[in-house]
Amino acid sequence: MTVSKRSVLVLDCSEPEALAEFYAGLLGGDVRRGADPDFVEVVGNDGVQLAIRRDHGYAPPSWPRPDDSQQAHLHILLAAADMDEAEREAVALGARPVETKQNSGPRDVRVYADPAGHSFALVAREGRSAS
Repeated sequence: MTVSKRSVLVLDCSEPEALAEFYAGLLGGDVRRGADPDFVEVVGNDGVQLAIRRDHGYAPPSWPRPDDSQQAHLHILLAAADMDEAEREAVALGARPVETKQNSGPRDVRVYADPAGHSFALVAREGRSAS
């Protein structure tokens, strides 16, 4: 018998509330706070999408520089027709572009840093919805 399991990506940062608000806005979710003030979840219609944990000694990744590099990054999948609007939303919420090369065509990938320095990419999936 297989035990039912779910996984969630946990990002470390110095200010979990602020980063959770950023991702809740970007992913269309809600922030859920529990008893532990150092751990916050971003919840959507399908349950927990992401968790944020306070690390008092947090130092952001240096990607694309090799010094500390990236430890992990998110791909946020969306329809190609929504790419420009998603980019405007991400930047308005506080994302900073990391790669600004010309992106177009069937494999449009745009890379950003979130307010705590983690990298994430908006990835167009031509002909498919984000779900």
